[in-house]
Amino acid sequence: MMNCRLAMLCLALCAGFGGVARADAQSYPSKPVRVVSTFSPGGTNDLLSRLVAQKLTERFGKPVVVENRIGANGIVGTQAVAKAAPDGYTLMMGNSATHGINPSVYRKLPYDAITDFVPIVLVASNSLILVVNPALPVKSVRELVALGKANPGALSFGSSGPGSSQHLAGERLKLAAGIDMTHIAYKGGAPALADVIAGQIPLMFVDMPTGLPQAQAGKLRALAMTGAARILAAPDLPTMAEAGIPDFQVTAWYGIVAPANTPVDVVMLLNKEINSMLQAPDVQERIRQLGAEPGGATPEQFLAFVRAEIARYAQVVKASGFKVE
Repeated sequence: MMNCRLAMLCLALCAGFGGVARADAQSYPSKPVRVVSTFSPGGTNDLLSRLVAQKLTERFGKPVVVENRIGANGIVGTQAVAKAAPDGYTLMMGNSATHGINPSVYRKLPYDAITDFVPIVLVASNSLILVVNPALPVKSVRELVALGKANPGALSFGSSGPGSSQHLAGERLKLAAGIDMTHIAYKGGAPALADVIAGQIPLMFVDMPTGLPQAQAGKLRALAMTGAARILAAPDLPTMAEAGIPDFQVTAWYGIVAPANTPVDVVMLLNKEINSMLQAPDVQERIRQLGAEPGGATPEQFLAFVRAEIARYAQVVKASGFKVE
């Protein structure tokens, strides 16, 4: 018999991220588990996927490996996970693009961010930072806006792909500041960032964990962050609001999901183990070193969070007018 808490969880998930079946998790895992990362190696999604995989390997005594399935703003890998066997051996690092932005951006999205998945736990969230190549003659957001207004269409900004949080942050800056910039989409944040460092493109909004170390090393100039408040990892970096762009807030988030109908006992076990992992001092330190904040939540709380994110990004997409067929 399921206890009351497990029964309530099952009902909540069946009403949200698809249904889940019950199974005996005592033997789980009995073979390798894969965590699909839908963005390129070296980016935040990949780094957090590998951190979770490493810690679950230590806890389970079975291999937990990361598989990068990149393309189309995470759609390629997300669609594959949605169609995978719901047995707990295929997990995914869902994120603000795959489960927050894409439902509003793509008219024919080949998966449903809610009904095709079961939520497990929110892993981390972080602000983006606005970075420029050091050769660009600006040292603040105000100077960047002034340069953009003086040279309409001359600036371009990169992103990890159309409809990504990085892309929409750039679109919001264009609208808020009244400047014309060209969007250049890449297959992942890492190659876009590499081109900013090389001077191939002048600027981008990048995830804090991957962009901050490059800025601290002098390879980039960080102008501002997109969170509501400054963080300990970069106390001198102003928020976009402080830098002159009011009401500007964009965060990226990452959380483990599985195909709908994954056994509820497995969902509960994974939720317990990852929540415990996120409380470990070394894991918290590692996540904060990346410029992110550790997560942690029940599946019900994660589901509510994702629903709210989809609604929030729907408003941003509508205001920007951006759509992908």
